[in-house]
Amino acid sequence: MDSPPCDRLPDTAAPPQGTAHPLATAEHPPERPVVTELRLSAFRAHRGAVLPVRPLTLFAGASGSGKSSALEVFEALALLAGGVPLGGAFPDPAGCVPDGARADRQGRRGFRVGCTAEGPAGAVRLDLAVQAEPRLRIVGERLTGPDGRTLLATALRDPARPVVHAEWHTAGPTPVTRAPLPDDRLATALAPLRVAGRTDGQLRVLAAAEQILVALRSVFPCDPQPHRMRQPVAPGEGRLRRGCDNLAEVLYRTRADCRTRHARLVAAAGAGCAGPVRGLEARTLPDGMLRAVLERAAGGVVTPLERLGDGELRYLALSLVLLTGPGVLAVDQALEVPGAMQALTVLADGLDRDLDARQARELTALAARICGDGHMRLIGTVGGTGAAAARGTAGATLVELPGPEDREAGRTR
Repeated sequence: MDSPPCDRLPDTAAPPQGTAHPLATAEHPPERPVVTELRLSAFRAHRGAVLPVRPLTLFAGASGSGKSSALEVFEALALLAGGVPLGGAFPDPAGCVPDGARADRQGRRGFRVGCTAEGPAGAVRLDLAVQAEPRLRIVGERLTGPDGRTLLATALRDPARPVVHAEWHTAGPTPVTRAPLPDDRLATALAPLRVAGRTDGQLRVLAAAEQILVALRSVFPCDPQPHRMRQPVAPGEGRLRRGCDNLAEVLYRTRADCRTRHARLVAAAGAGCAGPVRGLEARTLPDGMLRAVLERAAGGVVTPLERLGDGELRYLALSLVLLTGPGVLAVDQALEVPGAMQALTVLADGLDRDLDARQARELTALAARICGDGHMRLIGTVGGTGAAAARGTAGATLVELPGPEDREAGRTR
């Protein structure tokens, strides 16, 4: 089956007039802009996939079901929202093209993704069409307001030029403003720099664009690497990295910064690690390096973290992520927006990797409690252990994706 032409957005990019996301109401918009839906319209193994995003969302499914693709799209949109060029957001664009998609007469192949962000402006949609071959470029983008009105749209008019034709709503003497924009940047991210904000229409464009950008910007992809967490680390700024390899450095900081939060981390360690736990800290070695240790409750025994198993180390690192925030995690927040108006989204591919059933239950319960207050959201992928934990945890949303065989059966029925 051919993929849709990638030089225009599909007719389904905008919802019917008056359609709103089920979580959105005019009376009770979310306090902070948040992503509530991901659309993998044509991306890798997905065609027409609409995935809900709740405060704690876990994707499960067989190998090849495309669980990781949802996190990949979220992170890519976040990078684009932060001003990263298209090639930095999609380093393997050819691999993003839907399975089996054939090139058109001009040799073009591409993919389509999108999201919905809810907040004070209502449910705002962003849809993106990307040409992966023969040259990576954005060939269509549409920003849609809660009433179904297209507020900003771009389209490729001249394939020989590295620009797209952009139009945005003005609602003044000139109803639409037109201008060329670069084809490797998200037009929505450029809107605050290009839209004047003098008319009601321009203000609606800016409100919708800023809501999308704020909802996407504060993202922390996290994949703890136990083999790198076992080594002593040098003191630094104390911001946890994606692989959590500087765990000892961050523990050294957090223990001094907030005793209450650190006590919660120690309690979490006691719930997920073998044997009793009285403390969790980083100690300075003679050469100035930092080593993380567990203090046992009996006899003052100290266990260096490098002796723990992979599951215990991943459990501790993920618990630390949940119990900290943007000030500790290496997150690119929107600096022009107060932190209280932003919700941090943690992306955890393989959340339950190496965890046993008890650790998965404890970590999922901790995530549900933390995500319940609205300051943090977590989107992860899980296997059977994590899926079972999610089914038994209030506040966890488990999204089970069909496997390749199920999708094929659905297409042939």
